[in-house]
Amino acid sequence: MNTKTLPFLLLMLVSFMMKGQELTVAELHFSGAKQTKTSFIENLVDVQKGMKLDSVLINRDILRLKRLPSISHAYFNVTVLPNETCSLEYVIEENFTLIPFANLFSSSNDNFAFRVGLQEFNSFGRNITLGAFYQYDNYSSFGLSVRAPYLFSSRLGLAVNYNDFTTLEPVFFQDDTADYKYSNTGFELLGLYEFNFKNRMELGFSFFTEDYQYVEGATGEGVPLNLNVDKHLLKLIYDYNSLDYFYHYLEGFRSQLNLQYVGSADTNLPEFIIGFNDFTYFKRIGDRGNWANRLRLGLASNVDSPFAPFTVDNNLNIRGVGNSIDRGTGMIVLNTEYRQTFIDRNKFVLQGNIFVDGGTWRNPAGGFDDLWNSENIRIYPGVGLRFMHKRIFNAIFRIDYGYGITKDGDNGIVFGIGQYF
Repeated sequence: MNTKTLPFLLLMLVSFMMKGQELTVAELHFSGAKQTKTSFIENLVDVQKGMKLDSVLINRDILRLKRLPSISHAYFNVTVLPNETCSLEYVIEENFTLIPFANLFSSSNDNFAFRVGLQEFNSFGRNITLGAFYQYDNYSSFGLSVRAPYLFSSRLGLAVNYNDFTTLEPVFFQDDTADYKYSNTGFELLGLYEFNFKNRMELGFSFFTEDYQYVEGATGEGVPLNLNVDKHLLKLIYDYNSLDYFYHYLEGFRSQLNLQYVGSADTNLPEFIIGFNDFTYFKRIGDRGNWANRLRLGLASNVDSPFAPFTVDNNLNIRGVGNSIDRGTGMIVLNTEYRQTFIDRNKFVLQGNIFVDGGTWRNPAGGFDDLWNSENIRIYPGVGLRFMHKRIFNAIFRIDYGYGITKDGDNGIVFGIGQYF
């Protein structure tokens, strides 16, 4: 039997039973939860003891549980009891959630770079994420983060981040390039609120300092060699999520909107507004295939500055293009790939993929016609592999090779942890 149809058939069976009699949930059990606190799950699910058995609420609870970092899979059992009552059991398969990670990549000047870190996604058994990383990309960087989406209630939480980030950053102007030592040090605080099962919001602010120090390359009139600017940022994230999960397979639609206002104390790095939206769509193809798509639309204040906010980078949007090769104030990026599972064992999965990444950018102070200019369009097809562990959260090691087929196209290998999108 196709595994995708099992939850549907179970819910149909429950609905059929309910037509003949309205069952009341007399017992509610959670099995398989070892690291995750049962009290946390009880507060999170909608079905409670004493309620009428409702297949819609059960299905929503199952999907909510499968979205948690601590849970790789969940399903339910219903046992009919006397007096038109029943026992409802949620069965949980937990992830291992203390995850080290390592990313290897090339810096903008082709030197070796890496990031290593450690994250616990289920701290205190309440799906609180604690994380830290160290990065070397010509210079040393580190960061600390806490994310507790259900800290205050089943809907209200908090996230705190601190970053001390330094790298060698290319800056583009007048058809030339210069390298700057770029540092960004700051603190961020976000409130997290879940309106309902599919809609959630993040709202907050950060204070940070950006520092640019000229290293080498071209210079230009009016382009400073050194900058140290205090900034503040207001951020709003709105997430609509109707994805369904079956282990590493995804199906459905998701939209993530990110709006930011950045205030600055220096006209060389002027204040600006930036917004972008990721639309993702996933489709199951048979038992082992997954078609994945991401459309990213972005727009920012169209200032004439070499420090434009949107970058062209193989770690962010176009695999194989290189690291931070260009900047812009607007972008359209489409990533599409087909993922085929070759090996699917109890814990290990080997998956291959073929993809096409394409995008275009608006130049700083340019017009929207820049988006259709062949000089700004990049198209990179490629292939990749995924090595996954089904019982460790986000334990997906990926390797992709992209090859440019547009003007001045490059090629390269991209390593990472987790799916590209």
